[in-house]
Amino acid sequence: MKSEIALPVTTFSQQFSSTRRGAHLARVATTHQLTAWGWPRDSETSHTAALLIAELAANAARHGRLPGRGFRLRLTIVPSPAVLRIEVSDSRGEKPPVPAEAGEPAPDAESGRGLLLVEALASRWGTEPRHPSGKTVWVELDLASVSSA
Repeated sequence: MKSEIALPVTTFSQQFSSTRRGAHLARVATTHQLTAWGWPRDSETSHTAALLIAELAANAARHGRLPGRGFRLRLTIVPSPAVLRIEVSDSRGEKPPVPAEAGEPAPDAESGRGLLLVEALASRWGTEPRHPSGKTVWVELDLASVSSA
């Protein structure tokens, strides 16, 4: 009987300040880490992940901010099935609005479209409580459906 070898899960995690600069650095770190894992900067995977991180990190910095607290970015590659899981954890426990429940933003609104973008780009997404306080917003990308070049 032949047994399959389980490939290791690959993880990157880093804390960032809950500022616009912290959100920018989270996006840069994501692109750099994905390049180190074998996805070129100009790949669809890197572009999609960077857009998702930009939105989640901006939300964490803007809506999940508590004085003196940052947000945590965690990237995980699960090899089988091939999935990139992105988690952004902040200190506030309030769940973000579900796009379908929030309704369409006004045409001239300067915000309110970010989670619509997340919903369109991610294979799956959701939120979960973070112990001892706060929440984690996560998205998953099925890597088989996203090209690597």
